[in-house]
Amino acid sequence: MTNNESPSMADAGPILELILAFRRSKTMFAAVEFGIFDRLSNRARDAGQLATDLGVNTSALARLLDGCVSLGLLTHTEAGYRNTAIADRFLVRESPFTLNGYIKYSNESLYKLWDRLEDAVREGGNRWTQVFGSRNALFDHYFRTDESAGNFLGGMHGFGQLASPPVVRAFDLSRFKHLVDLGGATGHLVIAACEAYPNLRGTVLDLPTVEKFARAHIARSSAADRIDFLASDFFAHDLPSADLYNLGRILHDWSEEKIAPLLRKIYSALPGGGALLIEETLVNGDRSGPMPSLMQDLNMLVCTDGRERTFSEYRELLAAAGFTHVDYRLTGSLVDAILAVKS
Repeated sequence: MTNNESPSMADAGPILELILAFRRSKTMFAAVEFGIFDRLSNRARDAGQLATDLGVNTSALARLLDGCVSLGLLTHTEAGYRNTAIADRFLVRESPFTLNGYIKYSNESLYKLWDRLEDAVREGGNRWTQVFGSRNALFDHYFRTDESAGNFLGGMHGFGQLASPPVVRAFDLSRFKHLVDLGGATGHLVIAACEAYPNLRGTVLDLPTVEKFARAHIARSSAADRIDFLASDFFAHDLPSADLYNLGRILHDWSEEKIAPLLRKIYSALPGGGALLIEETLVNGDRSGPMPSLMQDLNMLVCTDGRERTFSEYRELLAAAGFTHVDYRLTGSLVDAILAVKS
């Protein structure tokens, strides 16, 4: 097709997909915000019943529900609307695999931060202060009650359950005895690792506010007797002894100036033969892709002081800290794996 020929729908397809993509996301976000999938997990209901319970307009709600049907999240039955299997598994708050917390985080924060992408490109920095007044303001909101904190961390746990199992199997970690996950949140990585390697002991290290939520998830693991929690700040405090440390989606939050001292600290704490496992999405060496990694890089631009990096960039940072043997694996999942070994 030349520029003078009339285009077809197929010609314009990729552009139309991008134009319409946010509408699909926001439809799901709104349905989760209203708790629609929670209300439809055990029985079918019609739009009128739901509208009465939610205190919303019946006609408008029916249009939202129909939108969710078109996305494959709900189905029509004689008794009304009902969840599809994928919605029951990932969009119901009480499901062990729920992504609700991450969806609410996306709706309440990321969606608004991305609206300021142009400003981030103009000024070269994240948009937390512009949108929320400070970075802490929104996280204070998520941790305002035990219920809201549990929902938020539960959503992150659901994300981690998808990402962590491929990471812990990307390299053979069977020789290691004690894994400490720095900033380990609900413990999804340590749980996956200890369930995969029966001789491994694990410690989840994170801030005190996370402890009871992490312990609740740990208690449900078949490896719970080999996993503990340590309340600490890995930037500020000494590290507990271990022959394997993990940093999962931590380094992409920070600048090289912030990362360098942390990597040196980890290297110093490791014994000879010990290693650091890193979970991050890796950008191609020529920065041509993959698309999810580059979209996540823009997410880092609006959200953090960091960025997504190539393997070569991580290898340089790790070499500067003292690591001489660094390798990586593309997992095909949400994050990739890097293993840096201390000689």
